[in-house]
Amino acid sequence: MRIEKEGEDVSAPPRHLVFAYYVTGHGFGHATRVVEVVRHLILAGHDVHVVSAAPDFVYTSEIQSPRLHIRKVLLDCGAVQADALTVDRLASLEKYHETAVVPRESILRTEVEWLNSIKADLVVSDVVPVACRAAADAGIPCVCVTNFRYKVFDGFKTTLWGYFTASWDFIYAEYVMAAGHHHRSIVWQIAEDYSHAEFLIRLPGYCPMPAFRDVIDVPLVVRRLHKSRKEVRKELGVDDDVKLLILNFGGQPSGWKLREDFLPPGWRCLIAARILQDAAIGKNYVSDKFSGARRLRDAIILGYQLQRIPGRDPDLSIPEWYTNAQNELGRRSGSPKRADNGEIDDSRSSYLEDFEILHGDLHDLPDTKSFLSSLAELAAAKPENDAKYQARELKAAAAFFNWEEEIFVARAPGRLDVMGGIADYSGSLVLQMPIREACHVALQKTHPSKHRLWKHAQARQQDKGQGPTPVLQIVSFGAELSNRGPTFDMDLSDFMDGDQPISYEKARKYFSRDPSQKWAAYVAGTILVLMTELGVRFENGISMLVSSAVPEGKGVSSSASVEVASMSAVAAAHGLNISPRDLALLCQKVENHIVGAPCGVMDQMASACGEPYKLLAMICQPAEVLGLVEIPAHIRFWGIDSGIRHSVGGADYGSVRVGAFMGREMIKASASETLSNSQASNDMTSASDIDENTSELIGAEANLDYLCNLTPHRYEAAYANILPERIDGETFLEKYRDHKDPVTVLDPKRSYAVRAATKHPIYENFRVKAFKALLTSTASDDQLTALGELLYQCHYSYDACGLGSDGTDRIVQLVQEMQHGKSSQAEDTALYGAKITGGGSGGTVCIIGRNSMKSSQQILQIQQRYKAATGYKPLLFEGSSPGAGMFGYLKLRLQSSLKRD
Repeated sequence: MRIEKEGEDVSAPPRHLVFAYYVTGHGFGHATRVVEVVRHLILAGHDVHVVSAAPDFVYTSEIQSPRLHIRKVLLDCGAVQADALTVDRLASLEKYHETAVVPRESILRTEVEWLNSIKADLVVSDVVPVACRAAADAGIPCVCVTNFRYKVFDGFKTTLWGYFTASWDFIYAEYVMAAGHHHRSIVWQIAEDYSHAEFLIRLPGYCPMPAFRDVIDVPLVVRRLHKSRKEVRKELGVDDDVKLLILNFGGQPSGWKLREDFLPPGWRCLIAARILQDAAIGKNYVSDKFSGARRLRDAIILGYQLQRIPGRDPDLSIPEWYTNAQNELGRRSGSPKRADNGEIDDSRSSYLEDFEILHGDLHDLPDTKSFLSSLAELAAAKPENDAKYQARELKAAAAFFNWEEEIFVARAPGRLDVMGGIADYSGSLVLQMPIREACHVALQKTHPSKHRLWKHAQARQQDKGQGPTPVLQIVSFGAELSNRGPTFDMDLSDFMDGDQPISYEKARKYFSRDPSQKWAAYVAGTILVLMTELGVRFENGISMLVSSAVPEGKGVSSSASVEVASMSAVAAAHGLNISPRDLALLCQKVENHIVGAPCGVMDQMASACGEPYKLLAMICQPAEVLGLVEIPAHIRFWGIDSGIRHSVGGADYGSVRVGAFMGREMIKASASETLSNSQASNDMTSASDIDENTSELIGAEANLDYLCNLTPHRYEAAYANILPERIDGETFLEKYRDHKDPVTVLDPKRSYAVRAATKHPIYENFRVKAFKALLTSTASDDQLTALGELLYQCHYSYDACGLGSDGTDRIVQLVQEMQHGKSSQAEDTALYGAKITGGGSGGTVCIIGRNSMKSSQQILQIQQRYKAATGYKPLLFEGSSPGAGMFGYLKLRLQSSLKRD
């Protein structure tokens, strides 16, 4: 171990600084390690005010200086423990509530007043949450430092697995999972507090700390040694040529041994004091990417490399209900700065209190709160003075809302296709769960004379010489990640042909002119559909900001969430009362006729009508909602993304749909021929080969409107053998004239698979009905096994249709190995089935399992094994949220005190 010399690595201060250093109340270990950082700050000539509940001697025994100031205050309680290894989770949450939640307002007032009284330049928090918020309220930058031990145990044993650096939001999140979901608000509040930190100085052995976006990795920080290496080795009786690691953890049982195969050759200690000094004077610190976690994960005391739960990825161990308190738009609010004149510049602050909510409810959704914070930040932004607002999408968004006027916000989630999938266009029952990820749309309507137009839009208006006319302007965040233009605008008059709206075909060509602008069809198309279907006319200009967290191309219905959120915002702003069901049907028209993707309606219905942690049960004929199916407490669903891009506009999906409609016409023709032959036979003889009931049945099949109205046994008995495996389009058209699907085009020169495409929805409808019935049966292994089997059958039926993929097949195989592997026993089974979802050909796999810790561990193992095999670390979808209908809409107005000059 190399020990830095006194003052080394801490340069002479550019000026005297005052640090307020808050230390968590969880044990003395934090305080003793903080001592070393404080000592170096004082050596550099600064004053440090330590806020701690630890005894004074912890600090004064190492530091004898008038620049050290100790203030005895307890602002967080840490964990309540019966002994060094046993945590009382519920008691810990309740103690924190008593210590930091109930007196929160008083704490904030006191800390802000104290920080101003000492004229602090920087607040350092290790890792006291409320200190970050107090710093923000006082207009003082804040940095978090973690040298935090977090004990992780096997869920079924008492074996200690290792120590990890963590923050209280992550730690308490796991406590909540075990001890009481009513304490979730504690975790969200802590994460919001942490989000005000400028950055996190992260030490080795860390667990997820999702509230922090900007991170600087540093090596381990420990107290200096008071004895030389030679003296220590002599006292311990250890020879000089023996590599030695001394672990010290107070209160542990005796007799512990560290396995030697986990020990790398050596380690080094550096000091974090210089980073804090630079932060206090506003200097940006750029970490050396090779001196951070990459190098440190080989260091000796990394819990990251000690015995870990197999397959547990520190980046993925966050409970499903916990959404980061970071900014949804990829930015965070940060803390206000103190100007040279001593006054606070709050241009960067963004709090929920910035808006007056005139209508609606946040539903305690973290992503909605984050979105509102983003709007507040845009309202306070001065693009000409802030380099980050030079990005086109941010610059455009900061300028086009009139913050004096009302803004409407709508939200719509993506969906996980649990059962039903592509059978929706054949009239099947489907079961869909809205996911946690959602799209937000903020909309403002403005009189054309007051509309803040972009310069090129102004020029276009002037060239027409008609004076101000309604213009639609759209900003899409995240455009650079998807190779699309970040902005779109058009004159709303372009949607009119005389006094009537233009046709959908013309609109599709309009949006297809520029590939980088085609995305706007999903948003602007909602306006044309409302004009065409409901006769709505738009006299005002419209500004729309679209921010979606639903990943594209993953088969979780990103397009439907954008359509539903967009139309919901337009409807709310213009006083249109449209039911969620009708809104979903209108949004389907956007995708079918303007975008040109032949999707069924289940995606839009789930996004509009879904409710959290329930399955929307709907018969797609065209969209009859049967109700919401409760997910039993012992059952859980996940989605794992294969990394293979899925698109319902792709050729495979469209050809399978065409094949299904061709099969329906063949079945109808066969039934008609059978009925006709029977009637002719009856005219010639008194006997009949077909009785009256059968004749009525065949008559219904001759007029079959949806394939799913044909039962599997009738299909097998009468039609399975008459359908060809494949048929070319020209041959089909010669005999049947048309496949009668209004949203797909049959290519005469193409060959289509018919039998598999026709069989799939007939059997899928039966599987979904059985699945729905099983969900309400008595909880048992047999129930879960049967549910899983139905998922597997659906998956292989997709494959038979040609809609499988190597990636989704691999994930399903991994689930099967977990379920049936040699190490698995019946009583230990946690995962029961999996299937490809949505339009197939890639995208996401839905997995069903027991709601248990083991199932979560196995999901993470699958994720890691998939990454090891493919190099791609798949996204994990877990959790749920309300559909657009349940969310409603928000009507906001910026508080007058925060409006721009």
